[in-house]
Amino acid sequence: MENLLKRKLKIGIAACQFGSKVRYNGKGIDLTQYLGRDRGQFIWTPVCPEIMSGMGVPRASIKLSGGNGFDFWEGKATIKNKDGENKAEMVRKGALACLETLERANIDAYIFMEGSPSCGVYRTSLKNQRLGNPPGVFGALLLNKDIFLISSIDLQSPIRWWDWKRRLVAFTWIKEQEIDSKESLKEIWDRIKYVLYELHEEEAIDVKNKLHKILKEDIVHKDEFDNIKKEVLMLLRKPAELENIKQHLWKNYVDFKKKEGIEVDNILEPHILRNMTHVAEELLGVEKEARKANLFFRSSPINYKPDR
Repeated sequence: MENLLKRKLKIGIAACQFGSKVRYNGKGIDLTQYLGRDRGQFIWTPVCPEIMSGMGVPRASIKLSGGNGFDFWEGKATIKNKDGENKAEMVRKGALACLETLERANIDAYIFMEGSPSCGVYRTSLKNQRLGNPPGVFGALLLNKDIFLISSIDLQSPIRWWDWKRRLVAFTWIKEQEIDSKESLKEIWDRIKYVLYELHEEEAIDVKNKLHKILKEDIVHKDEFDNIKKEVLMLLRKPAELENIKQHLWKNYVDFKKKEGIEVDNILEPHILRNMTHVAEELLGVEKEARKANLFFRSSPINYKPDR
């Protein structure tokens, strides 16, 4: 089983974060510019549920009223603009149109704009750091579909983007693997377990215990394989703590150097002070050497070499 993903990943993104001037005030910003060369490694599908609703630019800002996005889809909450006009039906149609577009594009992940009453996932307001009523209308649809979600603000942080990318690549690779035997289950687990321990140790240990129980069974049903796969995919959706990334970098680099005999310049021990941008550069340095020879590096176990 090769630890390599070659096809270009497809990423949906809030259009206003891709440079389109579609926000209510006619503004937009291209946050993908912070990705540098990484930008060209993906196929992008920008969407905007508020534009697809037909409200146009510029427009009066909107607000969730009476509940959150989940409540909206159950008919318990509504959307009004600042003039008090009910825009629920328009926003509903716009959100569904965008979801249909993303499904046709067969996206692997979606980058959302936090703080929006339509696209927000963990916040639907940008005023005074208030949360609003999360998730938003479109955000609720994305959550219900179990889509791999990335906050657009993290595109500006080299270390957070590195974490998102390595988890997305692993997530997609596992999702595409057919787990139909104890051998294939164990092989996938051995590839990915170090990242899971780094991300969420207690939950990862729980999954490991379930896996070991399955490996001892004489007969294993397909739903048991599927349940382990689902739990692993759920863990990969959750971001890592930055300090955990730094601590495991050194441990995993030492393992890489010992097994592969490859040394990488400027990899510092955990106790040496430096900012997280430098840590991201260290990780990218080891990744580069691993990708050259398609080798295994625990911090980023699946190599991503998209076809041009």
